[in-house]
Order: sequence, then C-alpha cells, then structure tokens
Amino acid sequence: MAVRIVETFEVRDGAPAPTEGRRAPMPRVAYFSPEFGVSEDLPQYSGGLGVLAGDYLKVCAAEARPLIGVGLFYHLGYFHQRLGREGWQQEVYQELDPGACGLEPVGGGGIEVALGDRTVRARIWRQWVGSVPLYLLDTVGADNDEDLRSITDRLYGGDIEHRLRQEMLLGIGGVRALRAVGEDPTLFHSNEGHAGFLVLERLRELVADRGLGFDEAHELVRAGTVFTTHTPVSAGIDSFPIELMARYFNRFCGELGISLERLMTLGHFPSDAPDSPFNMAVFGLRMSGRANAVSQLHRKVSQHMFHGLWPDLEVAEVPIQAITNGVDARSWASTEVASLIEARVGPEWERAGRADFEQLRAIPDRELWEARRGGRERLVRAVRQRLRAAELRRGTAEEELGWIDHTLDPDHLMVGFARRVAEYKRGGLLFTQPERLRSLLLDRERPLQLIIAGKAHPQDDQGKRIIQGLAAAAGDRELRTRLVFLEDYDLALARLMYQGADVWLNTPRRPMEACGTSGQKAALSGALNLSILDGWWDEAYREGNGFAIPSFEDRAELEQRDALEAEALFQLLEDQVAPLFYRRDPEGIPSGWLGMVRASLATVTPLVLGSRMVEDYVTQLYLPAATARGLLEAGDGRGAAALAGFRAQVRRGWPRVRLAARSRPAGGLSTGVELGSERVVEAVVELGELRPHQVVVQLLHGPVTGSGEMVPAVVETMALDRAASNGRLHYRAALSPLIPGPYGFAVRVVADPPVPEPWTPEAPVRLAEPLRLLR
Repeated sequence: MAVRIVETFEVRDGAPAPTEGRRAPMPRVAYFSPEFGVSEDLPQYSGGLGVLAGDYLKVCAAEARPLIGVGLFYHLGYFHQRLGREGWQQEVYQELDPGACGLEPVGGGGIEVALGDRTVRARIWRQWVGSVPLYLLDTVGADNDEDLRSITDRLYGGDIEHRLRQEMLLGIGGVRALRAVGEDPTLFHSNEGHAGFLVLERLRELVADRGLGFDEAHELVRAGTVFTTHTPVSAGIDSFPIELMARYFNRFCGELGISLERLMTLGHFPSDAPDSPFNMAVFGLRMSGRANAVSQLHRKVSQHMFHGLWPDLEVAEVPIQAITNGVDARSWASTEVASLIEARVGPEWERAGRADFEQLRAIPDRELWEARRGGRERLVRAVRQRLRAAELRRGTAEEELGWIDHTLDPDHLMVGFARRVAEYKRGGLLFTQPERLRSLLLDRERPLQLIIAGKAHPQDDQGKRIIQGLAAAAGDRELRTRLVFLEDYDLALARLMYQGADVWLNTPRRPMEACGTSGQKAALSGALNLSILDGWWDEAYREGNGFAIPSFEDRAELEQRDALEAEALFQLLEDQVAPLFYRRDPEGIPSGWLGMVRASLATVTPLVLGSRMVEDYVTQLYLPAATARGLLEAGDGRGAAALAGFRAQVRRGWPRVRLAARSRPAGGLSTGVELGSERVVEAVVELGELRPHQVVVQLLHGPVTGSGEMVPAVVETMALDRAASNGRLHYRAALSPLIPGPYGFAVRVVADPPVPEPWTPEAPVRLAEPLRLLR
C-alpha cells in the first residue's frame, strides 16, 4: 500500500450515517460470546453484553446474513433476584433443561478440551434463532468429574480458575464444536475477550494439522479474526496470573511449538513485566486483524487505554474503529409506535435510511399520544402485578396490599431507570437530595413517578448496598405509590419499561459507559432520553430530541462531581422535563413534549437500528478482514509466509534505521509563514539492510495546541527524491498551513508490509523529532 493512514482527525458533527441502498455481501462469520440474551425463556445473559449478542443474532437472521453463534449453556443460567425484608439481594438459581428450552443435541459425542493435564468433555446443543444457528457447549450433562461438570453451571460464577476454564471451553471448545457440526466460517468474531482463546485452537490446527510454522499461522489467524472491546475501564478486563496460565497452557504451548513465555507476551503490553497477568483484551487486540469499540466516545477511551500497544503512534491512530451498538428494533418497539413508523416509513422500516425517518416529524399529536398510552398502561398493570407477587412472597398479608391498586398513574410522568447495578452507573444519584426528590414525587400538579430495576453481580456487595438503599426508599409509605423498585429485572420487564416510560434516565460517570443500549430501546417506543452525554447518547443527542445532563469530569473529587451532576439533573427535571410534560393544550395533549418525541423518533431511530450496526460490521471489518485472509491464504499460504518473513526482516533491521528532517526555504523555522503558502520538508533516511519499497516515509503536520500537541494531524506520504552514493535516501513533501497560529510538523518512517493491514501492535515507527514548529 502507498499510505498506512491518511486521515484528518476531527470532531465528528453527528452520528454515523445509517447504511442506505444495497447491502454489502457478508462472509460467513462465527460470532463467539460468553452470553446470549435471545429470550427471557433462555436466561443465558446477565446484562447488556448478552442482550446485544442476542439482538445481533436476531438482526442477522432477519436479513438472512450468514452468521453462526457460539457460546456456553449454563444449566443454572443467571440468577433470579429476590429481595429480603431488609432489601438485601438474594440470588436464586433454577435448573434449566436444555430440551425444555428448545435446544437440540448435535455433533455426535461432542468435543473434548485439555485443561492442563485433565480433559473435559462437552455436549453441543443447537438453538435456531430464525435462520441463524446458535451452538452452546455443556459440561454438566457430559461424562466428567464433578468439578469439571460445574464449568457450565452458571454464568459469571466461581473464582478466577473457574473463569479460566469457562473461557478455554468457550474459545478452544467452541472452535472444535464448529468443526464437529461441519461449520467452516471464513471469519471469527470475538465479542469481548472472554472468547479470546479461540485463536489458540485455530493456531493449533494450522501448526499441528497443516504443518505451518507458528509465525505463518499467526498471520493467517490474525487476518481472519475480529475483536470487539466493550470495556472502558482496565479493572473490567479478565486477566490470569502466570501460575494459572502455566498450569493450563504448558501442554498447549508444546502443540504450538512455542514457549509459555512467548504465549504470555501475547497478553502483555510492551512495558509489562514477564510475570504480569495475561490480559485478555491485550491478547484480543494482538491476535485480531480488525478491532472496534462500541461507540464514538468509547473508541477514544479505548485508544487511550490501549495506546501502550502502539507507543510510537499518535493516540488517534491507534487502530480501534468505532461501530456504535444498535438493537433489534422489532424486539423492543411497542406495537403501537411501530405501527406509526411503518405507516410512514414502510413495512421494512428497520432497514430504512436516515432521510426516511424525517417523515415521522409529521405524526399528528393525538395519534402519537394515543400510541404512547398503550405502553404506559401495560407498564402500570405489570408493576402492580409484580409488586403484589413480591409482597406475598415475603409473607405480607393480602389485606395489607390495597395500596398497590393505586401505585402509578398512566397519566402522570413516568421515569424509568433499569440496568445492572454498579457503583459507576450511580443508580442512587437522585437519592442524594432526598427532600428534593420527595417534592418531585409528591407534587400535586406535576408529580413525577420513578420506576427502578436492576441486579447487582452476586459478588458485588457495593452494588447490593445500592439496591438496599433504593428498596428502602421505595418502601416509604408516603412514596411507595410513586417510587417503585422491581425485582428480577429481565428481558420481559425491560420491554415493558422501555415501552411505558416517558423518560429514560441514565446517570453513568462519563466516559465509563462504553455504549449502553437501554436508552436506544426506550427511544424506539417514544421515550425521551435524560442522560449524561456518555456512550451512544454522546453522538445521538441534539437539542430538542432529549435532555443532556452536564458532566463535570474535570473535577478530581468524585463526591464534588456527583453533587454537581445531581444538581444539574434536578434542575432539568424541575425546570424542563416536568413543566414540558404537563403543559397541555385545550385538548389535554402535551404538544410541546410530543414535538420532542417526534424529533427523537426521527433522529435517534436510524442511529440505533441493528441493521445499521450489522452493515457497519460488514463494510468496516468483515469484508476487509476476509480480503486480507484471502491474500494471505493464496498459493497455499505463501502470502502468510511472505508477511511473516517481512516482519522478521524488519525486526532485525529496524535498529539501524536513521532519519533526519528539515524544512525549506532557507529563511529557517523561526521565519513567519504566510497562511496558505508552501513549505517544503525534506527527510534524509538510512535504511541499513531494508529497502525503500519496505518502508513509507510520512509527513505529519497540523496546528499545535497550547499543551504542545499537534491536533488535528494530517498524514501524507513523502516522495523519494533521490538516493545518494553513501546509502542515504532523500525524501520531500510540501505542506501549506491552512490555519493561523502555531503550526507544526514531524517526519517518520514506518514499515510497509506486503499485505494491506491496520497498524499491528508495536508497529515499527521511527520518528525524526517529536515536533517542530513553523511560527
């Protein structure tokens, strides 16, 4: 390729445009995930990651995309939540029968996976999600020792060793399961790092079965792998100590023909000590040819998080793309609102383009208000039923439950808040000013109603204490008809809340929400988002299509930051949200509110469609990955061998590469430069044993900030001007400053592999000087 990256790094004005027109053809992809939220009848999910995976399968099935799902079947699933009288979360597990869940056994006798010096056997189950097969591995029903049977007992249970066993089964066993059932995908997509070990089994196949060297096999496997990171904080990434890795992978390393030390480096940053834990996200990025974050803001966070893998690149060049999550619209939109959309956009509205949704701005007030009412009434009925069942389960007498018949009013403003309960999500932010919240809830003319739901991880006592506090507030006799905490948040309850809430509240500490899709689902039924500008809402928000809570992340003290953001939230509720909802025309319709609902439907819907998300994966990741894999496999893998040889040559020769740069004319760098005038930059390069066709010399230039950063930076290829007899190569390029003020440039030489690809981790880069200024 001529240029590795040519990009102007700018702040995007707007969300990614939904795909319009003809769909790109998709190669066959195996999609690995530790959890799948396909339906409430198959509780193999804990939260957003699994629900996203389930929606991904559903959208691909609806569009006849060639996708294969791979996961584990947890016999106890994820827990049912019960609250004791003191409000403390209790986990209740229920044994699941695969046959009763609609799964069918496939793959004959199943598969085996070596776990160190032991072997675990797993059965293979298949569930059809439309036209998409989902294969789930199960050790409980196979012939195993008791401790190995428990590997697939429950989702996210057990200690770190239990987690490692699960991830080995998912990754290594998942690939073997595909072979056992006759599936031969072109690409492998790891949804988070939990399935990362799938690349090791594919390496083993190439080394042990086809006789390739590890380096050639590495190139082939990497080219055909896609990795999605969902985690915006390092603490959320799985990592395994070297002692555990040695116990479970020494034998596997022998089959790969590498040492344990080399395997460990694949899960390390360059700066990590040799005995550092094995990081599954780092491993995923090193072993995938294409990687993405799940929103535009999350991309920036991820580029900073993983910059250490590409230390010589600009942060904005770290090759993690952004594909904002979407949802299966048909699964979440209320029947009433979906009918309104279909009547104006068309029967296949979930695949329509952005411009088509502008027609939703013409929906009449009364028609939209009536459509919204159906979801509100269903939610009120469901809340009362669930509250009664929970109270009776705790032993409350039926005659004491009369108040439940008066809980919530479908004509009053309903605010929904439901998600996994974790400290950074700040489910208790509204409760930091209890009297102010009480005033909103008990307001006689403009009452607010608050419906809350969510589970804490079984081992998260901090999350359980948050739930206990929420439950205590909801138990207040004066507030309990307007403040509700609902037990056992699942897909069914989520759907009711999305379709019935007027406002969907989200209060994470920015930028700790990678994407978040609950607000997307609520918006499809006409709810307005009231959220911190984090995750997907950061790119979807426009004035008039919802409410943005200001963020004060510049404040170092969390307590002060939380207080400021709580204050901003209350001001929005008091001054904007409640007044607008209760401002009615002579017919009793909130026309101003419905104007915002129409704006939300017109602008948010095209962004959150799962069809847009899938098409983005196909065009940005799958098709380039399939092309790269095809080039490397050509000629029985000669392309992979050539690429591996190139990397080895560059590693040997790179220490002898030298680079120096200067600018002309002779006036010097201290001379002023006219806006738009041309400045010539020259570079002198010594390549040692490398050749000119193996490198690219690049000029980076752009305005310089007060902190000394060159942002945005333009990257251009410099032309080889002449070669001197002493082995020095002279390159040149011209730049024209287009922005007044401090302007800078830098020159670098980078390795240019024979196959087009994104930057590889620890990509060889030689920088002439960090930055030179043209004043």
